[in-house]
This record gives sequence, C-alpha cells and structure tokens, in this order.
Amino acid sequence: MDRARPGQAFVLSAIVAGLMAATSLAGLLFDVYRDAVWAKAAWFGNDLVTLLVAVPLLVWALYAARRGSRRGQLVWWAMLGYSVYSYAYYLFGAKLNVLFPLYVALFVLPILALILSLGEADLTEVARGFSDETPVRLVSGYMLFTGFGLAFAWLAQWAALVFAGVVPALGEDAFGLVAALDLSFMVPLFVLGGVLLWKRRPWGYVLGAIMNLKGATYTLVLTVGSLAAAQRGVAGMAGQVPIWGAWTLLGAVAAALLLRGVQGERLVGASREAVAHREPRRNAT
Repeated sequence: MDRARPGQAFVLSAIVAGLMAATSLAGLLFDVYRDAVWAKAAWFGNDLVTLLVAVPLLVWALYAARRGSRRGQLVWWAMLGYSVYSYAYYLFGAKLNVLFPLYVALFVLPILALILSLGEADLTEVARGFSDETPVRLVSGYMLFTGFGLAFAWLAQWAALVFAGVVPALGEDAFGLVAALDLSFMVPLFVLGGVLLWKRRPWGYVLGAIMNLKGATYTLVLTVGSLAAAQRGVAGMAGQVPIWGAWTLLGAVAAALLLRGVQGERLVGASREAVAHREPRRNAT
C-alpha cells in the first residue's frame, strides 16, 4: 500500500520547523537585531533554545505523529503553541528588521496548523490513551497555581502603575507586551486546562500537554536569556536565572508526568496514513 500524502497541518508544521531553524540561525549568526542590550540578550536566549530544543522536538514529533504516536501528536501541538507564543514577541516586540516577514509566518502558520490538526483529531481517543494512574490532580494543581500566579503578578504590577505610579522593572512598554501576551495566551489556557484535567476531560489532557511542555520550553528561553543578559552587564538579571530555572524544572516535570501516563504509543485503530491524512470516519468501513 502506498503511503498517503501528508495532510495540510503536517505540511504547514514542517514549514514552521524549517522557518524556526532559519530565523534562529540568522539571529545567532548575523547582527539582525536593532534592540537594546537586554532585548538582544532575550532574542539570543530565544534563538538558542528554539534551535536546540524546540525545532528538534517539533521534527521528532512530526515523525512520531505520522507513525501514529500519541505522545508525538501531543508534543507536535505543544511546539506549535510554542511557536505562536514565542514569535508573538518578535512580531510585536522587536524593532523592525529583515526577518519581519518570517515572524509573521511563524505566528500565523502554527495557528492554522493547530486549527487543522485539532479539528481532525479525535480528542476522546487521545484521552483514552492515558493511564488511570496518571497524576492528573498533581499536574492540574501545578497548572492552576501557574495560571493564577501569572495573573496576580501581572495585574498587581498593572495596578501599582495605574494607581500608584510605580513603573514595572521591565519598563512600561515591555511590561505592556509581556503582560498582554501572558494574560491572553497563557493564563486562560493554564487555568482552563487545569480545571478540565482535574475533571479528566479530553481537552484537559490536550491542554495539559500543550501548556506544560510549551511553558517549560519558554521558561528555558527566559533562563538562557537572563543568563546572557547578566553576562552582558544588564543589572538585576542574574537574580532571575534561578527563578526561571526552577520554573523550567517544574514545568518539565509536570509535562513528563503527564506524557508518561500515555499507555500506548499508537492511536487506537490509527495507521501511519490516517494520522498524516485523516479521513472522515463516515467513510471508514
């Protein structure tokens, strides 16, 4: 039997992986950034982690998901989520540079790939693959703590600025961008995912895998970026390294505990072809 052609979500995701590698290499090898020293350090951390962690994870996930792997499918979605969140910072936060069109693509294409892939997926079937022993309450507790903690941190600084005139340590403009992205992309999905995972709903498993792995990958970005900024003499950044490092470890453990609960690598009744290019169930015989 000939292997079915890859579906649209798979093709878009492969393009995303290639563009992520290209933009990261360009950022690391060439002087493309026109931002302040602390921002260049942040881009360095982002480019390095994207190239060495996110891209390999996405490439592996695409290969594994095409062969029917549940874990591969979940990691695939997590890395698409990472691309959306990560490149939102470049798109809306970096000073205009030669890579701007690629930032647009790396924000839009993974959103489209997620819509297509999640729309074709049987999330109930994915959820059934998790063992009853999966520590969902522990992982969901971490997610709720993270979601509400982020909301409190950003809203407290907003209130201090608006009502007391206390400018956030990030600066008003940078704070506005980071707070807006966290309060829209991170907080709702961490909280909703935590609640649904607590109740063992299918979307809870999916959001749990996406948010914990995506979150751990991005806090690794913050760890590396803070270390780079400290080495470049940016005041106050050295103290952030252990904070983000600890959060990376917690997120990685939460993601590992959840993904370890997947009992079978292959989706029930799924062939390599069906995962890559799923046919409507009504056509099945």
